[in-house]
Amino acid sequence: AGVRLADMGRKTVANDLDNAWVAFDGVRVPESCLLDRYSSVDATGRRMVQRQHDAQGATQVSGMMQIGQRLFSGRVAVAQAALVFGRHLFAKTRGYTDTKLCWAPKGLRPPLSMLPQLSSLYEEADLAFEYAEQYAARCEADYCCCVRADQLPGAQLQEAIAVAKVRAVETVIQLCFRLKQAVGSYALMVGSGFEHLDGMQIAKFAEGESFVLMQKLARDTVKRGAVAGAGAEERAITAELQGARAAEWLAKAGQVYLLAELVMDRNMERLCGAPLPRGIARPW
Repeated sequence: AGVRLADMGRKTVANDLDNAWVAFDGVRVPESCLLDRYSSVDATGRRMVQRQHDAQGATQVSGMMQIGQRLFSGRVAVAQAALVFGRHLFAKTRGYTDTKLCWAPKGLRPPLSMLPQLSSLYEEADLAFEYAEQYAARCEADYCCCVRADQLPGAQLQEAIAVAKVRAVETVIQLCFRLKQAVGSYALMVGSGFEHLDGMQIAKFAEGESFVLMQKLARDTVKRGAVAGAGAEERAITAELQGARAAEWLAKAGQVYLLAELVMDRNMERLCGAPLPRGIARPW
């Protein structure tokens, strides 16, 4: 019995992140060891939340909820940071392919960017990044209104923010991976930017792992039932999964994640007011 601490080992990137694990085996601690700035436990075992008040005496969002607010702002930040990375990598790579001349018959020397696998990918990525940036910006603006009003975001905005994080990161991962395949040995060069692509692996699990968030999106949808604006397929899967127990939920993982994808599609189209462009990627 006791507390065990160990090094997790070296990673390919971000060795300053989560470098240790802690395990508690048969450990019992006195109540006096509990931190109680934001909440405490009374003698009966009931949890007590510390409420804060402003200068006029009005109740504010509790301290613990304020900590939770960072999860929402963090998800928006991760989404936007991923999109900045994707934009930068595509711009840097295009700067190379625009000036890299290729052999062609009759003395022609077209730039590498003219190859269809690259020209079409550049166009697709531009549309996808613009769409995802617009969506993330809407989430940020709506969330800032909540923060300024000292309010928690409603369920709809919480869902929209989760979608921003999942879809932005996945879009960047998939588009950048396709770009890596299209530019050949350039992607292997130090300084090309592709050596930092593993950073998107961090973004995928930061502030809520993407598949965990998708499970929550699906569970929340099934729990409340189909909402206005839901398409026929979303409604059908929602009805199919209602009442499903753990074993059935696991057996129907494909339907669960498809439902989450449909929920994400609906959220993005609602805020952006336009159908999703091709480059917006699906994790499942």
